[in-house]
Amino acid sequence: MPTRPRADAPARRRGPLLVAAAGVLVTGLVVARGDSLAADLAGGALYAALVHLLVLLAAPRVRWPVGAAVALGGCVAVELAQLTGAPAAVVAAWPPAAYVLGSTFVAGDLLAYAAGVAVVAAVDVAGRRRAGRAVGRDA
Repeated sequence: MPTRPRADAPARRRGPLLVAAAGVLVTGLVVARGDSLAADLAGGALYAALVHLLVLLAAPRVRWPVGAAVALGGCVAVELAQLTGAPAAVVAAWPPAAYVLGSTFVAGDLLAYAAGVAVVAAVDVAGRRRAGRAVGRDA
């Protein structure tokens, strides 16, 4: 018989999500200092992972496919916006915006985004299953 999540489950999720987001942010800032292809791809994956974690923080009850789709869709939208030149103009006016908007389109970043979102989705699903089993034992 399926177990129902506890009413306080979203609030209990926010702490670990916030810690994970902080860790991913710090790691991403460190990786951003690299200039290799590996650093670029890792940075893209970490960027998408952070976006996904922020989606989960904002909407902790969202089902995993929806959270993953929103995060990936947002990352893809930012990457495609780079084809317009608008992000480059914003970055020229305020350089720190490069961490959020980037400046140039790189097709390989789309794969890195998918990887970052997939890792967070897998961890999210595993965590929810584990929490569901714990609720079942508590009932």
